[in-house]
Amino acid sequence: MKKIGIVSFFVIVFDQVIKYLINNCLDLFSHFNIINNFFYIANVHNTGAAWNILDGNRFFLIFIAIIAILSIYLLFIKNKKLNKLDIISYGLLIGGIIGNLIDRIIYGYVIDYLEFIIFKYHYPIFNLADICIVISVILIIINSIIESRCKNKL
Repeated sequence: MKKIGIVSFFVIVFDQVIKYLINNCLDLFSHFNIINNFFYIANVHNTGAAWNILDGNRFFLIFIAIIAILSIYLLFIKNKKLNKLDIISYGLLIGGIIGNLIDRIIYGYVIDYLEFIIFKYHYPIFNLADICIVISVILIIINSIIESRCKNKL
């Protein structure tokens, strides 16, 4: 658990530093052009979850995040022998969840700042914590498939 905590800690710190800079250096609802018609740094406040679903349900989303962290720990981490990929995956996942949870508790919204336009589709704005959550889920799925196939060959 200690190694997962270290990975999570770095995700949380990096996420919060970026959000602090965005919130204090860029006006709300403004954006800074990085690659024209493709990538922008923005400052938006998301009071919902992904794609702004459950908009305005702050306390419900806080509750869900806490339940998710506890469930991940109890079901997938506690008393388990974890490999390096597990440690990284669960560290990224817990760090991402806590990064957005901190925003939700302190501000009442999540600070999002990565804005992409892909093939004229304005993709929903997201942040580093979101990236960590998505990458961790992908890694957990891949690792589960690999472990399942290895067990089947034995």
